[in-house]
Amino acid sequence: MARSLKKGPFADRHLLDKVRAMNRQGEKKIIRTWSRRSTIFPDMVGHTIAVYDGRKHVPVYVTENMVGHKLGEFAPTRSYRGMRGGRAGERVTRVGGR
Repeated sequence: MARSLKKGPFADRHLLDKVRAMNRQGEKKIIRTWSRRSTIFPDMVGHTIAVYDGRKHVPVYVTENMVGHKLGEFAPTRSYRGMRGGRAGERVTRVGGR
């Protein structure tokens, strides 16, 4: 379900303060955050934000196409390792001809 338009987008205050301070100083350092719920604002374009995925911080370079999305969308929390075991369609042959 989409967020109500009368509420507007949400971003954690501490994250916006860091981005705006870096914009004023003209810096482009990596910002580490645990705020996956924050919406990407136009002020964040061009910055690299390291978003926590539960195990490590995943660097996310923010582009114009990402504005309006959440930071957590670009740092997946689950890693798919494929099917475990033998290859599909492979038959096991026994020694001895049975």
